[in-house]
Amino acid sequence: MELTVGAIVEGKVKSITNFGAFISLPDNKTGMVHISEVANAYVSDIRQYLTEGQEVKVVVIAMEGTKINLSMKRLEAKPQQENHHGAGQSRGRSPGASGGRPARNSAAPVQPAAPKTADQLFEERLKQFMNESDSKISSIRQYSDHRTKSRRR
Repeated sequence: MELTVGAIVEGKVKSITNFGAFISLPDNKTGMVHISEVANAYVSDIRQYLTEGQEVKVVVIAMEGTKINLSMKRLEAKPQQENHHGAGQSRGRSPGASGGRPARNSAAPVQPAAPKTADQLFEERLKQFMNESDSKISSIRQYSDHRTKSRRR
């Protein structure tokens, strides 16, 4: 079985660490579920959610060389109290429709692009941070160059 990003597979918990769990996958491959990808709720002790030898269903969220990153929480329905700045409420609904949030949650598991949305948001934030950082460094260098030139006179 060829593993690809977005593939949903079943595996067995091989070992548990403080930062995640290693999962035995088909074809003698091993992936890891980071503690932040175990459940939609905050997980302080992963052993409250998983035990060694437990059969689990996971989704492949990234593959980097031989590393296979897995998620369990992305297969769960998102809690209703989550609201990402109103995103998705106007899809197919008039703004302000009272039934917007539950309908969005029921449609979330059907959309395979959900993992990419989080990655895209991260990438956008990273780009924004890098641009701001470059701008600040540039202005500091200009100020530093100006002060250095004025001292040489």
